Amino acid sequence: MPYPIQRAEWLGPKLKLLEVAAPEVAAAAAPGQFIMLRLHEKGERIPLTIADFDPGRGTVTIIFLVVGKTTEQLSLLERGDAILDFVGPLGKHLEIGKVGTVVVVGGGVGVPAVYPKAKALKAAGNYLISIIGARSAELLVLEEQMRAISDELYLTTDDGSRGRQGFVSDELADLLAQGRQIDLVIAVGPIPMMAAVAKVTEASATKTLVSLNPIMVDGTGMCGGCRVRVAGQSKYACVDGPIFDAHQVDFRELMSRQGRFLPEERTSLEHFHAHRCGGGSCHAATA
Repeated sequence: MPYPIQRAEWLGPKLKLLEVAAPEVAAAAAPGQFIMLRLHEKGERIPLTIADFDPGRGTVTIIFLVVGKTTEQLSLLERGDAILDFVGPLGKHLEIGKVGTVVVVGGGVGVPAVYPKAKALKAAGNYLISIIGARSAELLVLEEQMRAISDELYLTTDDGSRGRQGFVSDELADLLAQGRQIDLVIAVGPIPMMAAVAKVTEASATKTLVSLNPIMVDGTGMCGGCRVRVAGQSKYACVDGPIFDAHQVDFRELMSRQGRFLPEERTSLEHFHAHRCGGGSCHAATA
């Protein structure tokens, strides 16, 4: 059955929020899980992290960056439109408990992905330090939502237009250098960012978890497309993860696999633009 969109909102350039009516998914969802969606019969399946869920209203919120054909098509949907397939929740959820002081680190579109984890950890009684960052101020999202649940909130931007100029890993390194007791770090964002966070916490052996979002086709462990190497063993992010021990992830191999289909992705997007716009250049709205 189609899944109606209850709310559609641009959060920034090429960054959109959709709240989808999916009662069964909302009732079963937990922090750290994701969904696989398909827009139409001939569409590809793509994974998106569950940014929020409301079992009472029966809705699931997804936030995504427009980077290719399917996400651009998805960005064109508005309230009242519907998604053909919306499957989930998938993947293993984050184990929530009271561990002490937790630092959550979100980079770019990773901020919406880390938000439900942060909210649940705070509700469990942890002292919550949040570090969120983006390339520039206009790309920094969910600042007020993160501030509302955090005991401390630090902002960074690559260009210095908001908060500290630098990277989220720089802020985390400073907290550790100050001798702060940190019992758990959770990082979500671009692969280089998560790799940098892992490197920062490795020296102090601070427990660090990352949520991986490699290429996926079915989300059930059958295709092998989301294979990652963890502690020297092959794991599937869709069923063994997406959350893994950051210090055991082979980030170099992960980055090389992520770029495997870039030429095909560019061709697909160009084909979509050509057919949608009569051969001219055409892009989704940005705000």
